[in-house]
Amino acid sequence: MPKLNDDQQIRQLANLELLARQVVEGFITGLHQSPFHGFSVEFAEHRLYNNGESVKNIDWKLLARTEKLFVKQFEEETNLRCYLLLDTSSSMNFPEKGLSKLQFSTYAVASLMHLFKKQRDAFGLCLFSDKIDWLSGAKSTSTHLFHLYAELKRMYSNPKVNTVTDITGVLHHIAQEIHQRSMVIIFSDMLENSVNPDKLQLLFAAIQHLKFNKHEVIIFNVHDRQKELDFNFDNRPHHFVDIESGAEIKVHPGKVRDAYRESLAAYRHELELKCAQYHIDLVDADIHEGYNQVLKAYLVKRNKMI
Repeated sequence: MPKLNDDQQIRQLANLELLARQVVEGFITGLHQSPFHGFSVEFAEHRLYNNGESVKNIDWKLLARTEKLFVKQFEEETNLRCYLLLDTSSSMNFPEKGLSKLQFSTYAVASLMHLFKKQRDAFGLCLFSDKIDWLSGAKSTSTHLFHLYAELKRMYSNPKVNTVTDITGVLHHIAQEIHQRSMVIIFSDMLENSVNPDKLQLLFAAIQHLKFNKHEVIIFNVHDRQKELDFNFDNRPHHFVDIESGAEIKVHPGKVRDAYRESLAAYRHELELKCAQYHIDLVDADIHEGYNQVLKAYLVKRNKMI
């Protein structure tokens, strides 16, 4: 199996279904082999084999990976609905070389959908930027899964240029459109509100709208930690271009790094405080840290809901 944290190998995997399956199976194997039992690692369709029972439902592939006997279970479909909201605005195309935030988020969303299907949870997809570009219903069928994979591929093949984000308006719309008591999972760099405190308050008014309708919310704050948080650029003049507006500026990183970090840290602290206040899971998702961070955060949240 390829190392899925290796950017070059990831980019070579054009088939989202294959990638998602590899990510999820590797994650499940790791959980089965782990001593960590903070949540169920057997999932809806597996349990440990008991001596003396029929062997017809043993998962032999899982035995080969874990050296443990697990029996496939065929339980009734759960009532959990999950909606994945993916920010496709131009800022998500950063960095332009290597794995971008949009690429990382696309693979993470595909992997989560594969996991939803394994757990028989209903799932839907929303693609948005300054408006909702595409929104599906929530189903748990294989046909639905492949349809959403196709939509992800279409979006991924046509990245947006000079397009901003209006996550506030999108969340108000989603709060009205989807079933109550759903899990809403947002993938965004959350940069839209970083320079305007008033817009941050509007964002949390929209999130309150979701909470009022009994939705559970996870925000995956997608970023390139080295470049966007640490501002780790060579100490020489750089020419920066705003991916969304096209605005340009020439600056020496060493002269603005401290002020940049201080301003961004203050924004992120306010974001964290507000999320804690409204009982929203805010998860840092560094694009260079792989997908287990995403899958584990989802499972922890799911086990709190069922």
